[in-house]
Amino acid sequence: MHKLLSILLLAGSFSASAQHKVFLRLMTTPAQSRDSVYFAGPQNNWNPSDERYRLRQVDSGSQGIMLTLPPGPLSFKLTNGSWDRVETGAAGEDRPNRTILIAGDTLVELRVEGWKHRFAPKPKVSTASANVRILDTAFYIPQLNRHRRIWIYLPPSYATSRASYPVLYMHDGQNLFDESTGFSGEWGVDEALDTLGRKYGEAIVVGIDHGGATRINEYSPYDMARFGKGEGAQYVDFLVQTLKPWIDARYRTSRRPLETYTAGSSMGGLISMYAILRYPDVFGGAGVFSPAFWVAPDIQKDVLRQGSRVRGRLYFYAGEKESKEMVPDMERIARLLRQLSKGPMATVVRPEGQHREADWRREFPLFYQWLMKRPPVRPMPKF
Repeated sequence: MHKLLSILLLAGSFSASAQHKVFLRLMTTPAQSRDSVYFAGPQNNWNPSDERYRLRQVDSGSQGIMLTLPPGPLSFKLTNGSWDRVETGAAGEDRPNRTILIAGDTLVELRVEGWKHRFAPKPKVSTASANVRILDTAFYIPQLNRHRRIWIYLPPSYATSRASYPVLYMHDGQNLFDESTGFSGEWGVDEALDTLGRKYGEAIVVGIDHGGATRINEYSPYDMARFGKGEGAQYVDFLVQTLKPWIDARYRTSRRPLETYTAGSSMGGLISMYAILRYPDVFGGAGVFSPAFWVAPDIQKDVLRQGSRVRGRLYFYAGEKESKEMVPDMERIARLLRQLSKGPMATVVRPEGQHREADWRREFPLFYQWLMKRPPVRPMPKF
């Protein structure tokens, strides 16, 4: 306890600055104190095993971590080192992100009701519709010398029509169609398009799984001091030079740039923005959901270099409850691009929006309607 008080006294000396010292103290039992506990949130791109964010022993009954944060909302989870060992409710059920409002130096006491790995796994039931299939469990990525699972959604009319269809390439394929493979829920892309396609036009959706431990690197176009080498250029080259020609050769796709799109969230939002900048003559639209621009400030340089070449449609979305930087970072890039590009753009900020699949699932139908028909964007339902 003496150690904890010393930490808090040190924190008080910073209270006048724009940053605040926040000490998260996890109350533990003797058995729990032997387990390593990690903080996962926007500050480390939701890495569940980041050693820099491992809680340290405070005393026999608690572990803690000191964070230096700007004022505003903070969302996070605690893990034992992986998402298979994340905190849960008392019965093993998934729990939403923890959210606290940072207004000054503070001590926050936490308790964990359960850990996912301590409960018998529940049978996972696939929620993917009949229009979804897995193209390949190990599609080769020559640009990165890796393999990846690829999904495809075909519109209900595909089997009986001779039409060619627009194509939407989406990242984090695990989270798009199937609850059983989603990290924390799924977007329900297939259910949304089964309904929306009849009114706004049908499309093919290609989902590319992320690479797990390589996700941050593959979705970042730039080298990062914190996370290492950026491989975003190679990943986007794979989409355009390898995957798209393969899809075009086997399915009735529209080859028109105005009917080729990309979309994703967080790091997937960042790489979607980069894709349309790198290949403005290939992608005619992008859904940039909750983009992790904070990890890639050099995106602004590419906007300045390439923004005038962008003619496609850009849909920017962020929630005010994601992080203090999320909305300003996104709006700054959107404003800059709006000055350079003649392409249609929408910038959507939801006051209740959080950094999670449930919010992106609610926003996706509005993005799709705007992308296909560009009607006015309606408010997201409250939850």
